[in-house]
Amino acid sequence: MTDSRSELPTSDELAESSATPGLPDEAFEHDGLITKRHVRASAFAFLRPKPGELLWDVGLGSAAMAIEWCRAAPDTRAIGFERRAERIERARRNIARMAPGRVEIMIGDAAEKLVGIASPDAVFIGGGVTDGVLDGCWEALRPGGRIVAHSVTLDTEALLIERYRPHGGSLTRLLIENAEPLGRFLSWTPARAVTQWACVKN
Repeated sequence: MTDSRSELPTSDELAESSATPGLPDEAFEHDGLITKRHVRASAFAFLRPKPGELLWDVGLGSAAMAIEWCRAAPDTRAIGFERRAERIERARRNIARMAPGRVEIMIGDAAEKLVGIASPDAVFIGGGVTDGVLDGCWEALRPGGRIVAHSVTLDTEALLIERYRPHGGSLTRLLIENAEPLGRFLSWTPARAVTQWACVKN
């Protein structure tokens, strides 16, 4: 968990760092529920930000994905969807420090907020995976747009499989282990597995 704001990198430090997605988790103020660094980097291999494009980030959380999108290419923008008040406040602080003026936050249930706003060039769904969200995002996505959705439960994984069958793309299980001390030895500690569906809308 990263809530000690004195430990977060400054705007000047971020400006000097690479724009390649995959900032350390510690660069963001978060409550522990964040798309982790290696998983973020994998998602961006499919999202492929281009100058001037718009991302929808569903389940905004800390805004890590939206911020990395805006850092990756000039004039990119993001709209984030989040319903939890405490996460919205953290997201706003992260955005103000790392991507000021480039991320708009839509507050409330994502499935109810998708209508009547600018169509995205890319969509990332990191939380709140439901039939309504998946169908609404796919319908709104521009032709040639990219969608990446993540799941950590069997229930939401089943929803991704249902979309993979008709739409194709890639369905991948991300299994990441980190070396950590175990007494005087090192041992591999697995992170929670993430199922990733990535697809281009043709």
